[in-house]
Amino acid sequence: MKRYTIIGNGVAAIGCIEGIRGVDAQGPITVVSHERHPAYCRPLISYLLEGRADLGHMPYRDGAFYERMGCEVLSGRDAVGIDPAAREVELDDGSRVSFDALCVATGSSPFVPPFAGLATVASQHAFMTLDDALGLDAAIDATSRVLIVGAGLIGLKCAEGICGRVASITVCDLADRVLSSILDAECAALMQARLEEQGIRLMLGDSVDRFEGGLAHMKGGEDVAFDVLVLAVGVRANTALVSQAGGEVDRGIIVDNHMRTSIPGVFAAGDCAQGYDVSLGAKRVLAIMPNAYMQGHAAGVCMAGGDEVFDTGIPMNSIGFFGLHAMTAGTYEGACYEERGEGSIKRLFTEDGLLKGFILIGCDERAGIYTSLIRERTPLDSIDFEALKKAATTTAFSAERRAQMFGEAV
Repeated sequence: MKRYTIIGNGVAAIGCIEGIRGVDAQGPITVVSHERHPAYCRPLISYLLEGRADLGHMPYRDGAFYERMGCEVLSGRDAVGIDPAAREVELDDGSRVSFDALCVATGSSPFVPPFAGLATVASQHAFMTLDDALGLDAAIDATSRVLIVGAGLIGLKCAEGICGRVASITVCDLADRVLSSILDAECAALMQARLEEQGIRLMLGDSVDRFEGGLAHMKGGEDVAFDVLVLAVGVRANTALVSQAGGEVDRGIIVDNHMRTSIPGVFAAGDCAQGYDVSLGAKRVLAIMPNAYMQGHAAGVCMAGGDEVFDTGIPMNSIGFFGLHAMTAGTYEGACYEERGEGSIKRLFTEDGLLKGFILIGCDERAGIYTSLIRERTPLDSIDFEALKKAATTTAFSAERRAQMFGEAV
């Protein structure tokens, strides 16, 4: 009977478990979980702070999931090494877990720059996990002055989550715009205006030079007083276990389209993995929930002896702040078709007869249709792309194609 081990207990791990069980109903599965919580929906942690969700909304699967799937979960435990020859994972207490097939789904960790004086800050927090959110929730009150370092997705969702619960929020970032990894200057300006309307102060093109207790000395010369610090500068893939075991890593753990690493019998999935981006035509880390699940599922199927590939990964985000929604996907290369409205921007990027990416700010669109075109590399001359430019509608496809892509009746 084949033995399976999964390091990590996030969305990728859930996909892996379900992939395994789709092929092998009996083989024992051991999950090594750093967190003591069952797998949960990480994007909901800002809603938890905001009061729009409670702990009952957080789980990604029901309470009986692990038992139903025949999993042993080692909660609050860390893997400290992989022995590929012995087919064992060493845990932090010195014990070992044997495996025939292993999936590394270790996710990512916050990147903390070496700020001078950081150790003098009494109340400092990350904002990636449920425990981070619970710790921040306990640290703030109506008098708190909060400084968030980082104006990316994590930092701004934190700001939205605590807005109205604290006295002030200041967000700084060395980039000259918010959400710099997914938005250009014009699109970011729309989101910046919405954030500033809520009283959030943005210090862009500036960051902390050094800390002195509850005082941040900024590179631009200003001093910012605060009570609570949130570090949301960025994240790094957790690749050390595979690297130390002799596996190939770059920005993430290098995997093929079956999620196999360079170590036989060892797979990787989720935010720690560097897999194929069909919109770019190259490998990169695709750290988002849908890709994590699909990577995990493909890994699980292949671990159990089946055959599943995941070769349609693309970067994509669907995120809103104070009612203004942004949807992005793919790469922003080639010719750009643009529509503008009051408080909205729509951009579609095409190259070599394919849709390569899009940015939708404040638009009411069926973005999944555009996403499917990118994932499936659908030739634009095979559809009515002129109609799709104006509105994402399935009527731009033939009846046969609608049935194939969307399950619509022919």
